[in-house]
Amino acid sequence: MMVSLPSTIRVASRLAAPRSMAAAFSTSAVSAMATPAHERPPKMKTFKIYRWDPENPSVKPHMQSYEIDLNKTGPMVLDALLKIKNEFDSTLAFRRSCREGICGSCAMNIDGVNTLACLCRIDRDSSNSKIYPLPHMHIVKDLIPDLTLFYKQYRSIEPYLKPAGPPPGGREYLQSPEERRHLDGLYECILCACCSTSCPSYWWNQDAYLGPAVLMQAYRWMADSRDAHGDERRAKLENTFSLYRCHTIFNCTRTCPKGLNPARAIAQIKRDMAFGAPKSAASRPLQTP
Repeated sequence: MMVSLPSTIRVASRLAAPRSMAAAFSTSAVSAMATPAHERPPKMKTFKIYRWDPENPSVKPHMQSYEIDLNKTGPMVLDALLKIKNEFDSTLAFRRSCREGICGSCAMNIDGVNTLACLCRIDRDSSNSKIYPLPHMHIVKDLIPDLTLFYKQYRSIEPYLKPAGPPPGGREYLQSPEERRHLDGLYECILCACCSTSCPSYWWNQDAYLGPAVLMQAYRWMADSRDAHGDERRAKLENTFSLYRCHTIFNCTRTCPKGLNPARAIAQIKRDMAFGAPKSAASRPLQTP
């Protein structure tokens, strides 16, 4: 049985629809978007990519150029890299996995900015782009940095819940919605290392300074109302290098592809170290507006 809307509702719906929306779904607009790639004029762009192969030590690190038609690839830099690897040069090495900005595998330096290739749109207005691995890291091959030390530092902060004892009733650790809100802006970190490798202090003191990503994760557990070892966690950071090499220049915040603010979390750790931690997690400042 078909049910039709009253005429007054149908008229109101037409009036409420923006003119731009109607234009976007017009026949001519759909026809233009459906034009096959081979019928469009070529839109060529050069990608200059850092290359280094440890199996050929006599060949120094260099930039290799690849020219592709943007009409025949996806909109993201990762799409271009996959096209280059699949169709032009199978020896090109880079990490990728989810293609949704969740795993952090495809972190690299694109046109001078540390970001995720899967979230970085290709600049169609420039004639070339330069792609490097994350800066100031040992390189495994091409665009793949060695993150062994980074994950070792992450392991050092004990990134897991350390409660005071068994959960009440033996079932689960409870947390109020207000207490849970204080983890927003912290738990979303995907450990892509974009922030840490943009930090000059991390470049210079990588063996001792934990870096923005790891310190933000350390604060994530300090801010958790269910964790009972905040004092112990802060005591481990009470030295010259682990925390205090941060000079708050905000490179980490500017480059984070998830829009997080590691500098704010680090500043809160310093405040807790200087003035004492709040008595309850709910009295902490929120990390997001």
